[in-house]
Amino acid sequence: MKGRRFSPDEASLLQEILLHRRDVRGNRFHSDPIPEHSLQMILEAASCAPSVGFSQPWEFVVVTSAQRREAIRACFDRENSKAVELFEGAKAAQYQRLKLDGIVESPLNIAVFYRPHNEPVLGQTSMDEVGRYSVVCAIQNMWLMARSLNIGMGWVSILDPEQVKRILGVPSDRELVGYLCLGYVDEFYSQPELERLQWARRKNLKSVVFRETHNHFDHT
Repeated sequence: MKGRRFSPDEASLLQEILLHRRDVRGNRFHSDPIPEHSLQMILEAASCAPSVGFSQPWEFVVVTSAQRREAIRACFDRENSKAVELFEGAKAAQYQRLKLDGIVESPLNIAVFYRPHNEPVLGQTSMDEVGRYSVVCAIQNMWLMARSLNIGMGWVSILDPEQVKRILGVPSDRELVGYLCLGYVDEFYSQPELERLQWARRKNLKSVVFRETHNHFDHT
């Protein structure tokens, strides 16, 4: 059979990377710079992601400037103070103790944008959102490549997208999909941090997989 074939050992290695991928927060990052060749590997992994109609609708802004990262952090702080009010009781108290970003602690940030097309895109004519999903696929590729290089990555979503665009001088038609913090870390937890802190529990696979129809009798 033509085309690259992978061995069971290679499949197991990929599974290991998937199982040990983590969303890294600021209290774990080192300030050591990421080598340029490692950054290129991460960005090239993003460019290999599947995209609807091979549209490749992603753009990346690499941010190392301390001044810009401080401005982004200020944006985070404003939005985070609003978010606290959405939780009550013990959850609100726990939320305030969580470290939810690594914007200034990590040596490098990458803002990932969706660039819409001005003409019809094959496969996107019925579901416009699949263009944005393509960008999310690129982010997942970045996460896995970073983890394989023992580089931590955290996704910060508590941000005002329009403020981020102004700080980074991004054209108005672009849409912020992800703001990522990358750097070497002191530890990769054996479990996701929010699971360790009992903020949420991992769902049982059987509870979310259905056969043929979305019916509780059809669970695998």
